[in-house]
Parts: sequence; C-alpha cells; structure tokens
Amino acid sequence: MNTAQPSPAFTLLELPVPLVFATHRVIRDCNEEFAALFGYDREALINKSFARLYPAIDDFVRTGEMWRDNLPGGAVYYDERIMAATDGRRFWCRVRGRSHNTDDPFAAAVYCFEPITRPVSAANTVLTGRQRQILTLVAQGKTNAAIAGELGLSRRTIETHRLRMTRALGLRNSAELLAWFLNSADNPSKPDFGEGGP
Repeated sequence: MNTAQPSPAFTLLELPVPLVFATHRVIRDCNEEFAALFGYDREALINKSFARLYPAIDDFVRTGEMWRDNLPGGAVYYDERIMAATDGRRFWCRVRGRSHNTDDPFAAAVYCFEPITRPVSAANTVLTGRQRQILTLVAQGKTNAAIAGELGLSRRTIETHRLRMTRALGLRNSAELLAWFLNSADNPSKPDFGEGGP
C-alpha cells in the first residue's frame, strides 16, 4: 500500500478534474483533463483565447459580460452553458470560477469545467443565446429579479423572454419550459405532461 503524501510541488492542475488558469480570458495553463474535454492536446490551448471553445463569438462575449459583473475578487461564481469541442461536438458544461483580483475579475482566475449530462439538441437552436442564458439561470432556481440583476436587464425583459420561449416551443407555462430545457432530446416536439400538468 502506497502511503506517500503529495509533495509540495503538487499543483491544482494535477487534480483529476478539468481545470484552467487564465488571464484576461486567455488560457495560460490547463490540465490534461481540461484539454481532453474539448478534444485538444494541452499544448494547443496554452496562450489561446477561450473564444475557440464557444459555439459562436456572441456566446463568448455574452458570457464574458455576465462573469465580469458577477466575479468580484475572491468570490466563486458559476454558470451553465453550451461549449464546443474541436470536432464541432457541442455539450453542456457547468463552469465555476474564482478571481484573485478585486479590480479586474479577468486579470487572474481559476476555472473548473464540469460536463453536464444534458443533451444539446436541434430543439435548443430554437432559442437565442440570450434565451438559453436566461433559461440556464432559471434552472439554477434564480428568480426573475435575480436574473435581471445578474444580466443587467430589467425584470420585465426577463419575463418577456420567458413568455416568448414558452410560446415559441408550444408549451403552457414556465414549469413545462423548465422541464423541456432539462430533458430536451433530439426530438424537438412538445413534451407530454398528461392532462394534469407536470
């Protein structure tokens, strides 16, 4: 039985979870698990922008705006979003981060990426990037007011987005919208909740 203790040289990047250190949204170091999650060799990601890991540049910009406003120095913040692997595969990922600079949250930050078992389907493309962002925050249990504050939008704007999503997907209410989001598969049809609702 090996009872050796980790040496002082043991680093966070040696942990068996996808981790990355970044400055100003540029990957400065990452572990093999992070690179493998996206289908890259580790060296191919060093000193590259996170932008290459997003399905579209507007997703990269929108996420940056949200994190800039919600990641003060020392705080831990997280969200859920769709990311893109090098082969074009898209997947849901929960991202947690901590900044170490109170004045500039992107100056030096550590992030942990956790893939989520939630399908990315053709149905997801019905929604805009902003709508997916709002729906992700709803799935985290946040209120319209909290989401509005987090995204720098009015509460009414959040309510309008939720109503439009429900109508666009042919659903009856917010509960069905949330169930659709959490369970959407490759079939974009309306989920069957029976006569009594969810």
